[in-house]
Amino acid sequence: MFLEVPDILTPPELLRLREIAMRSAFIDGRITNPHSRVKNNDQLDYGDQAYADSSRILAGALQRNETFRNFALPKLMAPPMLTRYGRGKNYGLHSDAPFMPVGERPLRSDLSCTIFISAPETYEGGALSVLLGTKRVEFRGPAGSAVIYPSSTLHEVTPVTAGDRIVGLTFIESRIGSQTHRELLHELNEVAALEGLSMSHENYTRIQHVQSSLFRLWADAG
Repeated sequence: MFLEVPDILTPPELLRLREIAMRSAFIDGRITNPHSRVKNNDQLDYGDQAYADSSRILAGALQRNETFRNFALPKLMAPPMLTRYGRGKNYGLHSDAPFMPVGERPLRSDLSCTIFISAPETYEGGALSVLLGTKRVEFRGPAGSAVIYPSSTLHEVTPVTAGDRIVGLTFIESRIGSQTHRELLHELNEVAALEGLSMSHENYTRIQHVQSSLFRLWADAG
């Protein structure tokens, strides 16, 4: 299941992130995946103070967004980073690593999240292309929006043919590791939120009991 979330970033946050991208040093993105044959992008230098600023802005935007929180049920999130794809840059077909070093222990990457910084009209190509069976679904989201998708899916960033594609990228370990369980609970929560006021108090209480019981059964509280 994929989720597109509009307006993750405010206009001032977008402006600040674009200023950071314009003025800061980017390095070869293969520094985080040196053995990759398909990664061909640039990322903000970890040693640059602007990295901490951009990561704080992106993380704060996600954490305050209720739609993101309800869908991802985040337990741990990798510090978001700005990545840049100039003309000729791309990221070939791949799935994201299952575990990533973050803080005191590895993060299990249940979900990946791309936050669009560049407006789609400012660059050509550079679509996030996700392989679903024999079909491809492509995303070139509006500036400030995000798309969240399972890290296990095969996906790529198609070659940029003009302009610069600037995005934020992070990985999330969910409190519910099973994709199936997480999506079922999300659907149940959505129905309860939309229809709860139309139900009798007794039936709504029963729905809430099922929601909390499934969360207790499937979620990791640690």
